[in-house]
Amino acid sequence: MTPRIAVPVPTSTDLPYNHRSWPSYATAVTRSGGEPVAVELGLAAAELRALVASCDGVLLPGSPADVDPALYGAERDPATAAADPAREAVDYLLLEDAEKQGKPVLGICFGVQSLNVWRGGSLVQDLTPLPVNHEAGSKVAIAHTAIVAKDSLLASLLTEEEAPERDGFLRLPINTSHHQAVAAPGAGLRIVARSPEDGVIEAVEMDTDDSMFHVEHPGAKQFVLGVQWHPERSFEISAASRALFARLVAEARRVAGSRNVTRESVAL
Repeated sequence: MTPRIAVPVPTSTDLPYNHRSWPSYATAVTRSGGEPVAVELGLAAAELRALVASCDGVLLPGSPADVDPALYGAERDPATAAADPAREAVDYLLLEDAEKQGKPVLGICFGVQSLNVWRGGSLVQDLTPLPVNHEAGSKVAIAHTAIVAKDSLLASLLTEEEAPERDGFLRLPINTSHHQAVAAPGAGLRIVARSPEDGVIEAVEMDTDDSMFHVEHPGAKQFVLGVQWHPERSFEISAASRALFARLVAEARRVAGSRNVTRESVAL
């Protein structure tokens, strides 16, 4: 069974960016055993909902846009890029469906920021100047280190060789290409990684069983993880990057299997 992973087109305003970036997410999903499904941002509501319903997992990619600060009750900082309402609407529909159906979610860069705001969290609108150049960009393969909580889901995906333990944390080398970050985590999300030099939040994951899916399905666990770096860019050189996509696809395969069992039971 090949699970279908919904991957929104990154932006409605910069087609060259989409052509450069979307294929790297799709390749990582494909190489991990999944089927990437492009979710266009201009689809009619009925078509969009049908496409979303046909998918088993969600990957929220990066974007040149910034989340609208009004969505988390903040005034716009002059450094904040223009919002992309079309992308925000697609992300939120995907997240709502994933919440209800227990589908796994992996948010990357803008994707983790979108996830966090959807769950009621806030963002740091501009990180400069800081000790770490978080805007290093795609040409810098390893920009800095993230310290990862040992008791986290993220930590369970790391190897000792790539992320050795020191001073009670796992230290994972990562790339970086952002100027905003999670500030206050949204409901049900916990901080599991930071940049040690400046404290910038680098990853959040599902913390409690308070989601709608958990309420309706006691004991079930929804995979929700967001990282501020770009694992699709480091897929070739990083076991951690490959493990992130592999886990997303594995969780989506589990969801697909349970959905097929349900459909077969109804048919009988």
